[in-house]
Amino acid sequence: MTSKEIRNQFLQFFKDKGHKIVPSAPVVPYDDPTLLFTNAGMNQFKDVFLGKGTRDYKRAADTQKCIRVSGKHNDLEEVGRDTYHHTFFEMLGNWSFGDYYKKEAITWAWELMTDVWKLPKERLWATVFRTDDEAFEIWKNHTDINSEHILRFDEKDNFWEMGETGPCGPSSEIHINLSDDFDNLKLVNADDPMCIELWNLVFIQSFRDADGTLRDLPQKHIDTGMGFERVVAVLNGKTSNYDTDIFIPLLENIARLSDKKYEGENEAAMRVIADHVRTLTFAIADGAIPGNEGRSYVLRRILRRAARFGRELDLNKPFLHKLVDVVIDEAGGGMGEVFPEIKANRENIKKVILAEEESFNLTLDRGIVLFENIIASSGKEKKISGKDVFKLYDTYGFPVDLVELMAREKGFDVDIKGFEALMSEQKQRARESTKKKISGAYDVDGIEQNFDFDNIPQTLFCGYEKLKKITTVLDFITKENTSFIILPETPFYSESGGQVSDKGKLIVEENHFEVLRVLKIKGRVIHVVENNDGFKFQKGMTILAEVDEEARWDVMRNHSATHFLHATLRKVLGTHVKQAGSHVNGERLRFDFTHFSKLTEDEIKEIEKRINAAIRKNIELIHHRDIPFEDAKKMGALMFFGDKYGDKVNVVQFGDYSIEFCGGTHVQNSSQIECFKIKQETSVASGVRRIEAVTGKGAEIYLRNKEEELRQAEAQIAKLNDEKRKLEKTIAAMEIKSKLDGLESILNSPVKIKDIPVFKGEVAAASMDELKTMADELRVKMKSGVGVLISPIGEKVGIVAVVSDDLIKEKKLLAGKIVGQIAKVVGGGGGGRPHLATAGGKDVSKIPDALASVESVVESLS
Repeated sequence: MTSKEIRNQFLQFFKDKGHKIVPSAPVVPYDDPTLLFTNAGMNQFKDVFLGKGTRDYKRAADTQKCIRVSGKHNDLEEVGRDTYHHTFFEMLGNWSFGDYYKKEAITWAWELMTDVWKLPKERLWATVFRTDDEAFEIWKNHTDINSEHILRFDEKDNFWEMGETGPCGPSSEIHINLSDDFDNLKLVNADDPMCIELWNLVFIQSFRDADGTLRDLPQKHIDTGMGFERVVAVLNGKTSNYDTDIFIPLLENIARLSDKKYEGENEAAMRVIADHVRTLTFAIADGAIPGNEGRSYVLRRILRRAARFGRELDLNKPFLHKLVDVVIDEAGGGMGEVFPEIKANRENIKKVILAEEESFNLTLDRGIVLFENIIASSGKEKKISGKDVFKLYDTYGFPVDLVELMAREKGFDVDIKGFEALMSEQKQRARESTKKKISGAYDVDGIEQNFDFDNIPQTLFCGYEKLKKITTVLDFITKENTSFIILPETPFYSESGGQVSDKGKLIVEENHFEVLRVLKIKGRVIHVVENNDGFKFQKGMTILAEVDEEARWDVMRNHSATHFLHATLRKVLGTHVKQAGSHVNGERLRFDFTHFSKLTEDEIKEIEKRINAAIRKNIELIHHRDIPFEDAKKMGALMFFGDKYGDKVNVVQFGDYSIEFCGGTHVQNSSQIECFKIKQETSVASGVRRIEAVTGKGAEIYLRNKEEELRQAEAQIAKLNDEKRKLEKTIAAMEIKSKLDGLESILNSPVKIKDIPVFKGEVAAASMDELKTMADELRVKMKSGVGVLISPIGEKVGIVAVVSDDLIKEKKLLAGKIVGQIAKVVGGGGGGRPHLATAGGKDVSKIPDALASVESVVESLS
């Protein structure tokens, strides 16, 4: 059977059992900061198991895209070395949310495996949790499995927990023994490649409290997961997942690209590449991108690991991107048909992978040279020091796991502890440097230790609606010339989410105190003010908190513009774009985002065009405040991995153009942004770009400065052009003088024709005007005679003839007639006045013949 048929049979089986077939969740779980990647089918139903969400169905089934490369579920090192571990895999699953339970889950699983798929019953084994008598009895009395093939195991193998606390319960696993010794119970759960787990049935019936106590859940749930790649291999009589139609097209194309066979020492490398390119394809399609932190770094490791194994196949140039089409169109009958998102993002996936491959090839080439030098100079110790590992990583960007892999191949150990110590020192230096940068002109270190927060209520922010508030001093401290004041309510926005604090004043009686910064600690807002005169604040005294309205508007324009920018980048560049950081103040906005290449001029123009068009549409702001997190998710608000969201959240929405989680301050409609202009686009780190832009007054100032720069540039250009013209005249005069001086050789060697001096020669003139000037000079200096000058001008011939006045009068020699006859030799003609005439011709090669004809022409006319 093909993999496509097997997948469809599974889904149809459970559809017939009343299950709703649901689509796979993305492998990038942006709504769950506890996960780098979706690693199980239950992830998308986590809220149901936690009692925080519901569905409009009680039974569900699907095939879930999964990636396991970190934490508890880390299969990375096994990939390629065996035939059944993968970083990316599909998990077939069925669920019951407070509906059916153990009996149905077990009997249906047995029915599908033995009645539909006809797996040999004598090779199947069932495991249950050691105290789960209910599951044991169901297997024994409601299926026809060999009762001796039902085994009990402890928590390690047959008890599932979502985390240290939360929903949990016993599980029952179905294994198949493919070996000749298929009746040997010792092979079950022994990590034997010939006796593998196919399906895990989890019975979620308990909740573990923080103290470890288990209590019964009000509803019991079923959560199952079957390894798709494994069951396809088993149903096709293969002992390796890689010998199925899921992987064969990939392996064939890798063999073709490398011109090597899938056999012997090539097998592991080809399996790694085939597996890893699937992971990259699906992760990038769902919005992840290789980078330096978190999920992005995991992807970079996977890509570099695949590229490194490519070197073992002599694939030294980028090749992984060429396999993306195979994943989408060929592998597994065409994965793009089952998961259309990879087909829709095809070109983007290939571009991201290619850019990363090209970058890593440079890193790899440099790093390998240094690595080999380290190995060569290590002596007998056969250990790479932490210092050398740090140098490879910090200076050359060489991944530590690759150092370990290459060291293993050479029989070397790696001092990872030494490396980690050096990394820790570097991070500490960075933290201290950052601390110095943010402390500013006033000391905020340890401020929170000066306040008794347990007896100070949290500050209410009223700055969305008002910019002035009469209130009282709750608490304060003064250190030298700086005071730190807590108010019960404030219109001042405290620095958060990339938006800077509001500017403004605190006014007490006639005393005005400039607010330097606004801090938020444990829900209390601390106003940092200058107090140079040593004013004595008192608790309970009346105070006016007044935000600088103009400064607030400047910040709001820039902040709202970042939302339009983010939405537009995703529209123009692709949905892989994610915010990677931002900083918004009154002068400008800075927006960091994930992208794999420099933006083109056309892309920048298109982004500006779309944003300014949206601004002009006067799109109203809808600020959803303190709404349930689940409601915000249903609205489609953009959220980001790593951000912490509470039960209540704020969402900023501008029509259908942009909707994001955000608690900052914003304009009321898009037209108040006024205009948007990108100042520059640069690289921040590999895979992360930065845009700096301005709006409103900032854009006006920026454009005014550009106009002034342009005016100055135009004035400078005009000045330079004037100087250029003067120089050109000087140079032309010098050149003509040089050429006129060159007439001396012609003047010094005349020939006599009937006692008439004839001066002739080939010269280098840039134009006919220049040739005429030279002829005028010749006529003056020769006093009496006939002069003929010929010059190639471009691809044509220029001729000038001159005759002195005495010969015109006495001999009736005319320059026009002379030049006309000479011009015939070069395929042209001409004429002019008696004393000076010009002509032109087409054949430059005939210039020597034309010069040779001068004497005969003069003789015939005299």
